[in-house]
Amino acid sequence: MVWKLIEKRDKMGHHHHHNAVKNIKTAFFLNLGFTIIEIIGGLLTNSMAILSDALHDLGDSLSLGISWYLQKKSNKKGSNATFSFGYKRFSLLGAVINSIILIVGSLFILTQAVPRLLDPEPVQATGMLILAILGILVNGAAVFKLRSGKSMNEKVVTWHLLEDVLGWVAVLIVSIVLMFKNIPILDPILSIMITVYVLFNVIKNLKKTVMIFLDAVPEGVDFKEIKNKIAALPGIISTHHTHLWSLDGEQHVLSTHIVVEESLGKMEIIDLKKKIQEFVEELNLEHLTIQVDYQDENCLMDKEASEDR
Repeated sequence: MVWKLIEKRDKMGHHHHHNAVKNIKTAFFLNLGFTIIEIIGGLLTNSMAILSDALHDLGDSLSLGISWYLQKKSNKKGSNATFSFGYKRFSLLGAVINSIILIVGSLFILTQAVPRLLDPEPVQATGMLILAILGILVNGAAVFKLRSGKSMNEKVVTWHLLEDVLGWVAVLIVSIVLMFKNIPILDPILSIMITVYVLFNVIKNLKKTVMIFLDAVPEGVDFKEIKNKIAALPGIISTHHTHLWSLDGEQHVLSTHIVVEESLGKMEIIDLKKKIQEFVEELNLEHLTIQVDYQDENCLMDKEASEDR
């Protein structure tokens, strides 16, 4: 006997996902347009920092385009014979692709910046200053659009753009200093510091995304407490095969088998289900599945696991 609560979507949720697609689309076009400006400016100023950032931004544009497509795909409603849970995890795929591209791009920047510590090269400070101001404004506008993003895809994209903002702040500082003093080594030093900082945060977000793909219990949820609450309800003898995982880091899935007393009738079982629904409401569940087994009934899943029965 299985009772399912499916498709718990409201207007706020739909509005959020629509905004996510719109914000990533805006970030994509801002990034692509500025990348073209960067390549031209890097060649004119002879700045390796700007050229390496332009190459990195080209990768960013590609990953932002992929993220835009996958975020839009994840908003597709319903399911099919291939994706029975729907398309929610497509946005996570965008987060993974973004993370990998950002890690590779950051490592490339390090390979360019470290040699410059030993052999700094002169750059055109005024041109760097102009490009830095433009870079901060363009990438800052994109970060502002994505600052309230909740999906892992939006969070990784935000780190992409925040890295660019910080990078341009570094270029701005260096360009101002270089106008008064010839200390070109400041460029690679700041570049390395910012890249390492961003790498740390991207790897941390990538770990969270991988945990979702591995069907880990959502972060911040006390799974043991949930199982204990269900088992403690009057009329329930025990629980087993209780599983909690996340579709996309925001919307979760809970399934459980409850073993009930023989004396419980239809209305009492319905009441039990309502009580379970009430205390898991805060979990933002997309799907809730409860299978009811009577005490003298053999669970069809007993051969596969022996949880906390």
